[in-house]
Amino acid sequence: MDVEPAQVEAALARIKPQIEASDFELMTRLWGTLTMVIGLVRAQRATIARLRRFFGMTSSEKTRDVVGSPSSTTPDTGSTAASDEPAGNSGNDGGPTTESAPDKAKPKGHGRLGASAYPAAQQIDVPHESLKLGCVCPGCGRGKLYELKEPARILRVVGQPILTALCWNCQRLRCGSCGHVYTAHPPQQAQGPKFDETAVSMLALCHYGAGLPLNRLERLQRDLQTPVSSSTQWDALDQNASSVRPVFEQMERQGAQADVVHDDDTYVRILAFMGERRARLLKDGQLPDPDRTGLFTTAIVSVTEQGPIALFYSGRKHAGENLGKLLTARDPTREPPTLMSDALDRNVPKDHAVKEANCVAHGRRGIVEQFPNFPSECRHVLELLRKVFGVEAECKQQCLLPAQRLLLHQRDSKPVMEELDTWMTQQLEHKQVEPNSGLGKAYQYMLKRWDKLTLFLRQPGAPLDNNLCYAVRGMHKLVSSGTEGTSQNRVRRSH
Repeated sequence: MDVEPAQVEAALARIKPQIEASDFELMTRLWGTLTMVIGLVRAQRATIARLRRFFGMTSSEKTRDVVGSPSSTTPDTGSTAASDEPAGNSGNDGGPTTESAPDKAKPKGHGRLGASAYPAAQQIDVPHESLKLGCVCPGCGRGKLYELKEPARILRVVGQPILTALCWNCQRLRCGSCGHVYTAHPPQQAQGPKFDETAVSMLALCHYGAGLPLNRLERLQRDLQTPVSSSTQWDALDQNASSVRPVFEQMERQGAQADVVHDDDTYVRILAFMGERRARLLKDGQLPDPDRTGLFTTAIVSVTEQGPIALFYSGRKHAGENLGKLLTARDPTREPPTLMSDALDRNVPKDHAVKEANCVAHGRRGIVEQFPNFPSECRHVLELLRKVFGVEAECKQQCLLPAQRLLLHQRDSKPVMEELDTWMTQQLEHKQVEPNSGLGKAYQYMLKRWDKLTLFLRQPGAPLDNNLCYAVRGMHKLVSSGTEGTSQNRVRRSH
């Protein structure tokens, strides 16, 4: 509604004598808030996140931030809610306590780093300026000097551009009579492409590993007087992509053998498959899967003994299809892997057997969203899940093996999950919660997938949530969302 501020102020002045002073103050403050929000939205660089921070809204789903102090009494039980928290969180969530908490010991690693923490530092030996090994001690005049095992180390950190340039000036000589020019032969280091392997590797690490946009790196290099344009950076990466293709294929082979696999989809913009470009491809019959309109980036994280392997695939295919293609390289003698994903069917491969596990944190989010409407019921559910996540944090802190982790969850988490199952079932059966309400649907979501949500109680190594996949997917989105180069380059990069 397009309204001039003067019109509203005139209307407020007219109704002021007809309403209570408190009501008039409320309406005035509401109008002031609306005016301020409109101004913020119209301001440059306005985002929803900035508005939420301005009004003090938080997106945290931690139990202490949602329900507050866990000392409240849970409904229908009369007992005190559990105060168990994952490692790193306070048990009482800042509530009152009768005993003062003991001072925590300062964790190791928080302080000045010694020279041994820099294994890649260039080592420069500095001999004594006047004394040598075996010389007579100038102090006592009797003993001979011997070298200590540990030298006195002095560490200094210097800066340089991410990409440095070397220029060889080859001398040229010209004959004054015949005019023939003789040029010095360049050394071996000067021969080869303009961007050597180390420069391309550093570009790849900065862009795909650290999420540094190519445009930003271009500005940095220009300011440091070693200019490298974003399009040139992309050409160097594109031309050398084939050299690392065997590494990617080996990562696929290793990832296919993992016992635990996470996957998830997110939407992506591939300009070559959108708008007029898509129409041209469709007209020429060159568009793969013309009936599909969705574009996805699939993140697949394989948990191996050597560590997690993160693979990304962008295109028409969704997570289940990409995972199915990956599992074709799996050793057929191995047991089916455990697949952690959300409850979408498209995340599950159709042609390969997997042990499905669903994300407990995903089901928990539905409870968190209903807390303003059903605070008492949601508090009870969140406090129970707090115990389970606390056990998981303890497993990670103690670095338990999969079999040990399973035993601990069966001992401490299984009774809690059984209590939660009984609670939600009784709430629905006794009509204490309307099945079509938001909370009822959240209960049904978890109960319908209960076997997959509780696979961690039966299968060694089965994860509790899909947070690992969400984390690497968020990093990929950070990298791919940078403002980089021309629209043509963005099309090529999307491919």
